[in-house]
Amino acid sequence: MPVKLFTLNGVPDDEAEDVRALLKSSEIEFHETSAGNWGISSAAIWLQDDTRLEEARTLIADYQKARQARVRAEYEQSCREGRQRTLAHIIQEHPLRFFAYVAMIAAIAYFSIKPFLDIGK
Repeated sequence: MPVKLFTLNGVPDDEAEDVRALLKSSEIEFHETSAGNWGISSAAIWLQDDTRLEEARTLIADYQKARQARVRAEYEQSCREGRQRTLAHIIQEHPLRFFAYVAMIAAIAYFSIKPFLDIGK
């Protein structure tokens, strides 16, 4: 019976590709399901042979630990070099868009709260 090994919903494409390559290189048979046309189904990698489940989970866990360390190091390096985007960078790049979004959020909040403020009057 097939066993769900790895959920693909919200997983970056490069990570999913790495997991597929890892399973293929270890000669672990699997199949994949997609999220469907509307993206509401469970996209996942399923094992054909559940006897290799622990081996596959160990491989993926080791890969994810290594990936986490690598991505964290890249993030910290970009922060030290000043390449990581901040809110200030976003405001500088598109100030009108930023303030338009803030105005829309304020308007929505105002019209959402206004009926409750008028209850006591």
